[in-house]
Amino acid sequence: MTAITHVFFDIGGVLGSNGWDREQRARATEHFGLEPEFEARHEELVGDWEIGRLSLEEYLDSAVFFTPRSFTREEFVKFMLAQSVPFADSIALAKRVAEGGKARLFTLNNEADELNRHRIDAFGLRAIFESFLSSCWLGLRKPSRTMLLRASLIAGAAPGSILFVDDREQNILPARALGWQTHRFTAAAPLEAALRERGLL
Repeated sequence: MTAITHVFFDIGGVLGSNGWDREQRARATEHFGLEPEFEARHEELVGDWEIGRLSLEEYLDSAVFFTPRSFTREEFVKFMLAQSVPFADSIALAKRVAEGGKARLFTLNNEADELNRHRIDAFGLRAIFESFLSSCWLGLRKPSRTMLLRASLIAGAAPGSILFVDDREQNILPARALGWQTHRFTAAAPLEAALRERGLL
């Protein structure tokens, strides 16, 4: 097994809860009494929002505040941000790898800009990761092969020396095809074993 020099971690589903996925939107729909049209509008907008073509304000204009509401924009955004919950065990593992100094750590995730910056700060990731290879800043979303290639070039990583940790098989598959080593995240304990097996812990 080739020695790992770079580890790319997904954020949502690995280092913390998803930011604004189906579960979080369902909570918002119930809490604010949104109509089913909200979900359809979200699906039309999310691609452009997550690659940085739409701001949060533009997303909210079209997805939520296209009609008068009994709640404010500030209340809705506060609720959105509150859905992000860190996974302490996973973050602790990433911190241990970073402190070990055997590999450079990056995140590689799909996220809209405002949520991405909030979650990086709320989860305390700036002290652990060298940089954040996010869809909103790269202009591409996983499972795009081009996004993965671009991430490896930015990080200066040879394909076989990358370990990619993600919770979704559709994101893992193109990484494997590029020659990356991969680990599909299900829980902290198997991740710890995978990191230990590769000499990172």
